[in-house]
Amino acid sequence: MYRAARDRGARPFLIKGLSPEWLAVEHRIEQAAPTRAPVLIQGESGTGKELVAQSIHFNSERAAGPFVTVNCAAIPESLIESVLFGHVRGAFTGATFAKVGEFKKAHGGTLFLDELGELPLSMQAKVLRAIEYGEVQPIGSNDAAERVDVRLVCATHRDLAAMVATRQFRDDLYYRVA
Repeated sequence: MYRAARDRGARPFLIKGLSPEWLAVEHRIEQAAPTRAPVLIQGESGTGKELVAQSIHFNSERAAGPFVTVNCAAIPESLIESVLFGHVRGAFTGATFAKVGEFKKAHGGTLFLDELGELPLSMQAKVLRAIEYGEVQPIGSNDAAERVDVRLVCATHRDLAAMVATRQFRDDLYYRVA
């Protein structure tokens, strides 16, 4: 297992378990790690979704790049755009310095969006655009959008398919990450 990390001379990131359910998860990690595809990890709180995300990253071709984590549930709605995409100095009241967004920090590596189901609808379209076009623009910037190369790994304890059906989550974003 975890051939990609071993082939690069890196130490593989392992999580061991013996139950049939865990072996199925381990098999999925093996399948997902070497691809460039976005990954959606679903499960109850406390089940190790972030450990699975780290395992996918550290056993992928992006292991040498950054692994950046954003907990979408822990960021106030008014700040999430700045956190994800950054801002320039003076973009809004209190923006006394330029901030690099998490998408840009994850360039060349993996961006882990934890609790994706908590992302406000207004931000889902912006995240979708960043995923589709690989471009981000800091709040208040007049410059051209900046290119970013990130692999997206997302996690949630919510039933995103049910949220799509009730229009609480964008279907295009769901199909892009699932």
